[in-house]
Amino acid sequence: MKNKLLLAALALFLVAAALWLGGRWGWFQAPGALYAVRWLAMGALLAYALLRRSLTTWILAALVLGIFVGHDWPAAAPAMRIVSQIFLRLIKVIIAPLLFATLVSGIAAHADLRKVGRMGIKAIVYFELVTTVALFIGLGAINLSRAGVGITLPPAAAEAAPVVPPLSAGETILHIFPENIAKSIAEGQVLQVVVFSVLFGIALAMVKEEKRKSLLTFCDSLAETMFKFTNLVMYFAPFGVGAAIAYTVATTGASVLVNLAKLLATLYVALVVFLVGVLLPIALAARLPVRAFVRAVAEPFTIALGTSSSEAALPRAMEAMEALGVPRGIVAFVMPAGYSFNMDGSTLYLSLAAIFVAQAAGIRLGLGQQLFMMLTLMLTSKGVAGVSRAAIVILLATVGQFHLPVEPVFILLGIDPLMDMVRTAVNVVGNCLATCVVARWEGEFGAGHPSATVMKALED
Repeated sequence: MKNKLLLAALALFLVAAALWLGGRWGWFQAPGALYAVRWLAMGALLAYALLRRSLTTWILAALVLGIFVGHDWPAAAPAMRIVSQIFLRLIKVIIAPLLFATLVSGIAAHADLRKVGRMGIKAIVYFELVTTVALFIGLGAINLSRAGVGITLPPAAAEAAPVVPPLSAGETILHIFPENIAKSIAEGQVLQVVVFSVLFGIALAMVKEEKRKSLLTFCDSLAETMFKFTNLVMYFAPFGVGAAIAYTVATTGASVLVNLAKLLATLYVALVVFLVGVLLPIALAARLPVRAFVRAVAEPFTIALGTSSSEAALPRAMEAMEALGVPRGIVAFVMPAGYSFNMDGSTLYLSLAAIFVAQAAGIRLGLGQQLFMMLTLMLTSKGVAGVSRAAIVILLATVGQFHLPVEPVFILLGIDPLMDMVRTAVNVVGNCLATCVVARWEGEFGAGHPSATVMKALED
C-alpha cells in the first residue's frame, strides 16, 4: 500500500510538471486542473508519509507541502513563520548544554590529553584543506558562468544594512576565547562554548579520579538527557521545516532576474561538483561505508535544507555519527569545531558571491586580486560563527574592505534563502564527513558504541 501511494504521488507530480510546462508553452490553459493534480499528488505523498512512520519521510513531505503552501497561499505563509521560529528556538536551547556535556565527557573520560591535541591538529589541517578547495571551486564556477555581468545596479536600498568591518588577525584570534561563558551561550558563540568546554574537560582530566568521577557522571547523564530532549524536539521538526519553507517561497517568489537564476544555477552546480568531486573521493579514500554514511546524514541534511540552520541539524547529526560508529569523544570535539572552521558550503558560496558583486559592479578583478580576496575570506569566515546569517555578514565585510559597492549584496538578499538552504545542507554533510575521517585517521572508526538513548532517538 505504501509503495503504491508513493508511485501514485510521483506519477501525479510528473503529470503536474507536464501541465505546468504546457501552460508555459501555451498549449494547456487550465490552471484549475493543474492546481487539482498538484494537490492530489500532495495528498498521496502525505498519506505515504503517515503510513511510512519515518521522521525523515515526514520532513521531506513537509518540505514539499511548505513549497505548495508558500506558492498557492503566499498571504498565509508569513503567518506560519512563528512555527519555524519556535522550532529553531527549541533547537538552540539544546546546543550549549549538549556541546558542554559531550565535550567534557569525551575529553575527561579517558584523560589522554595528548590524544585530544593530536586530534585537534588533524581536524584543523583537514578543515583548512577542504575549505580552501571549496573556495577555489566557487571562484572557478563564477568566473565560468559570469552570472553577475550585465546587471544594472538599483539605487541605494531603502533599508541600508550596516557594513561590518572585517576582523583583523588579532581580533579573529581574540574572538575565539570567551570572556563570559554565559554571554557566549546567550549570543550563540559556538566556538567560544567549544573552547570553554575543551579547557574545562582538560582541567577535569587533570583532577584525581575520585574527585573527577561525580562530575564526569553528571556530564554523561546530561548528555543522555539532551539526546532524549533532542528526540522530543525532533517530533516538531516537520512542522518547523514546512513552515520555514512556506515562508521562504512566499517571500522570495517564483520570478527572479536572469542573472540571479544564473547565480542560483552556478551555486547549485558548484556544490554538486564539490560533493561528488571532493567529498565523495575523500570518503572513498578514508574507506568509509558510503551507503551507510548517506543514510546517516539524510535526516540532518533535510533538517538543514528546510531550516537553513546548521544548529538545527547539529544534535541529530551528532547522534547519527555516533550511531555510525564514531566514538562520542571524537563526535563531540570535531563536529562543533567544524561549525566554525569547516563551513564548506558557506565558504564556496562566499567566493562565488564576492566575485558576483564585483561583476555586477562592472569591476574587473585580476587573478592576484581574486586570490587575495579568497585569503581574506578564509580569515574573516573563522571569526563570526554563531552570527545569524553569518555568510551575509562576512560578504558585507569583504566587499567593504575591497571598496566594492554594497548594492549587489542587497540584490543577493532577495534570493538568499534559496542559496542558504543548500549551502547550509552541504555544511552539515561536510562536518559529518570530517568527523568520520578524523575517526578513521585516529583508527577508531567503528569502535564507537552508541547508547540505547541515541539508537532509540534515531529509530523513532
